[in-house]
Amino acid sequence: MAASFPFPADAVLRAALSETYRAPEEEVLARLVPQARLADPSAVAARARALVEAVRAAPQRGGVESFLATYGLSTREGIVLMSLAEALLRIPDADIANRLIQDKMGSAEWDKQIGQSDSLFVNASTWALMLTGRLLNDDDSNNLGGFARRLLARGSRPVIREALLQAMRLMGSQFVMGETIESALERADDHDNRRYRHSFDMLGEAARTEEDADRYFAAYADAIAALGKAAAGRDLQDVPGISVKLSALHPRFEHTQEARVLRSLPDRLVALSGLARDAGIGLTVDAEEADRLDLTLDIFAIAATQKSLRGWDGLGLAVQAYQKRARPAIDWLAALAEANNRRLLIRLVKGAYWDSEIKRSQEGGFRDYPVFTRKVGTDVSYLASARALLAAGERLIYPQFATHNAYTLAAVLQLACARRSLEFQRLHGMGEALYTAVLDSDPTLRCRVYAPVGEHRDLLPYLVRRLLENGANTSFVHKVVDPDEPIDALVADPVAKVEATGARRNRAIPLPRDLYGDRPNARGMDSSEPAVRAEIEAALTRSDAPLAEAHPIVGGEVRGGSAQPVTNPANRNQTVGTVVLAGPRDVEDALASAHAFAPAWDATPVATRAAVLDRLADLMEGDMPNLMALAIREAGKTWGDAVSEVREAVDYCRYYANRARADFAAPI
Repeated sequence: MAASFPFPADAVLRAALSETYRAPEEEVLARLVPQARLADPSAVAARARALVEAVRAAPQRGGVESFLATYGLSTREGIVLMSLAEALLRIPDADIANRLIQDKMGSAEWDKQIGQSDSLFVNASTWALMLTGRLLNDDDSNNLGGFARRLLARGSRPVIREALLQAMRLMGSQFVMGETIESALERADDHDNRRYRHSFDMLGEAARTEEDADRYFAAYADAIAALGKAAAGRDLQDVPGISVKLSALHPRFEHTQEARVLRSLPDRLVALSGLARDAGIGLTVDAEEADRLDLTLDIFAIAATQKSLRGWDGLGLAVQAYQKRARPAIDWLAALAEANNRRLLIRLVKGAYWDSEIKRSQEGGFRDYPVFTRKVGTDVSYLASARALLAAGERLIYPQFATHNAYTLAAVLQLACARRSLEFQRLHGMGEALYTAVLDSDPTLRCRVYAPVGEHRDLLPYLVRRLLENGANTSFVHKVVDPDEPIDALVADPVAKVEATGARRNRAIPLPRDLYGDRPNARGMDSSEPAVRAEIEAALTRSDAPLAEAHPIVGGEVRGGSAQPVTNPANRNQTVGTVVLAGPRDVEDALASAHAFAPAWDATPVATRAAVLDRLADLMEGDMPNLMALAIREAGKTWGDAVSEVREAVDYCRYYANRARADFAAPI
């Protein structure tokens, strides 16, 4: 499908997105703070305080929130459960699963958590975990009781394993609306859920094959048909909707496969959007990892500019406030809507991939992070983005504010004034007490529940993201149920925090370049950045001509000989260059040269030798695009493999230079 964009302002606004992608945090926050500043922060804090007090006064909290309060990520028990949740359902081998359970369960102090929650669900779970842990603990192996427990443990491991799997499934059911769209719709019609709208997400991560993508497409299409029956012709804002992951619709949804993706993925999104239009429901494209944002915007723009979808205001996109690009992304979306004379649904979220974004940037050696390293930065970004969404006007944007934070919610209400063409959103199983208080105080507000649908085997990645996102010590969901957490801290103005402490990043999280402390991390090349892609493509073009030539070099002298062609193993019709192979005489001369040079090298100070390695590392790092191009042409490597190969060589040089300096500086 041919793209019918760019629109007039596309180039300028996309340049702003690129400039902000990995910009220094201080610079980004300095721009956002004036946009996030509220007219009356004290009134917002007062309203947020009332909401927090209502949540804490609620007679019974949901199982998930109580669970997070008892087993936070700051406790050993919480870490054990997270390890199990992340690993247990991935392990097909029963013996390995048994050993994992024994290793994790026997090391935690479950009995200390007994009675720490007012939830019957949590306390019953704690008793089971405590008993399991004691059965599997071999610390008292020198007495008869310990021997009996070990015998029992060996006989009971399959039972324990199944019990833990069931516990994970039970915890998952707190996050999942139903195993099928029909059961989810039925549950959404329960008495307690009727005051909410719902947006259904079909569980499942990225497609790995075309067959996966076809299966996900069919699942989305079936769900849309079922939701259309439930919508029954009601107003678009009042009916259930669906959320779609682009990574589920294509097995190679990544920037390095842009041409391939654009040949088919926009067709699938437009087809699903057409089904949603005919069904009378909304369809929102979910946000994913930061390196997929540019490609997501391209595909979304193609759908938004289709003539076949004109007159339908149900197309939406999720924007992640923890990304530094959130604010310019909203400007781009508003301009897209204006250029096509349509209204878009924009779901503003804080983001659920923070841990992986930090890790990927550190592993990749990128210049900075795409996300804020302090939660307060994300909160400021959210407020600035919320103001921009509301300022875009009802004709262009229908804003959907996804938050479980009382201060953020109260701030949005102040920014919106009396406007009601908006909605709030929460996750199924989270924030129920908060939104009960909100809707009780103002029944005219709309709230939509983001409700996952799917079998438990598809739950794990989603569950782990939600536990990491909401179980972290900095999470409002974690803090609001902690009676020891002062309410003043929960309702503090994030703008005031930034202004008081300075718009700085988290110093405990070093920049990727400074990850190792004693030596620089090798510079990476993030090919999701347009400028970096252009640099690599230019190097590939340069590598085509002239052809590379390789010769034996002995003592600085280039040796001649019969040249042989070298072809690209990924394309044998492409000649990369020529090579002159070393002969026996060349080898003998090289050994003799090395022997003659050895005394001088042995007498060279360690600091000088280390400096040579550092210099080599700097030269390779500075010439990375050309070295990558050579590896791609000569060895048929992918872009990712090529940059990793050069970075590994750079890191080796710096590592051994440092080791040499450290080892010879130490006293013998």
